[in-house]
Amino acid sequence: MSTLKHDVCQISARLPAAIAALLSVGLVLAASGCAKHEAPVQPVAQPQAPITKPAPATPIDAKKVELGGATWDPQWDAIVEKALPGEMLSTAVPRDVRRFCPRFYGMSEVDKRAFWAYFFQALAGAEAGLDPDTRVRHTDPAVAVIDPVTHRAVRSEGLLQLTYEDQQRYGCDFNWDADKNLPPKDPAKTILQPKNNLECGVKILDHQMIDQHKGVVSRTSYWSTLQPGTISYRVFVKQMANPPLACGLATNTRRVARVASKTQSRETAIR
Repeated sequence: MSTLKHDVCQISARLPAAIAALLSVGLVLAASGCAKHEAPVQPVAQPQAPITKPAPATPIDAKKVELGGATWDPQWDAIVEKALPGEMLSTAVPRDVRRFCPRFYGMSEVDKRAFWAYFFQALAGAEAGLDPDTRVRHTDPAVAVIDPVTHRAVRSEGLLQLTYEDQQRYGCDFNWDADKNLPPKDPAKTILQPKNNLECGVKILDHQMIDQHKGVVSRTSYWSTLQPGTISYRVFVKQMANPPLACGLATNTRRVARVASKTQSRETAIR
């Protein structure tokens, strides 16, 4: 009995120490767990918006400022510049870009964005006279087809003269269901809204240059204005006479001006 009593006393004496040790460990673990739980959550870095700058005025835009009519909205520069994918600012851009911007590959991204903004201003000038509400129905049998989205004769619309079919082809933000009950030239139509039209144009040109490995100018371009040998291409070249200074086109300005002058004279003779 004395031995059993002695053992019980020893265990009883050790219990407070053991319990204290367990409590101590528990408190440490709890504290570390709480500290981990209460640590501030680091905010997720948001992608930085690209730096943009206004592009120069094309000849048609400068002329319309003097005479009146639809002009290029400087906010459209930012729309184009923000929509550009990285490959359109890289060496993946075809070499023929240098005919319009000789220093393209050595320019900063900001200047490259401004060049593309100017490029699309020139394209819109040649395609639609800078009027975002322009609509054209083609009579040439080669292009007078049925649009699979609208199930009507194809019409080219907006600044870059696009179609609802481009929604399927390039993932453009056009909504025929929302537009079909609106007046033909209602600026609320998704295809006529400059943002949607210009962003779609960027996708089309990116597909031409990067996916199809064609030049900036191509005989099979989506736009006839980018098809060499056509009258509309010469109109486009005329609009490309005043790109950003960073392009270094100064040595070619006179040549481009001569081409533009000859084009104008030839078109006058044709009329």
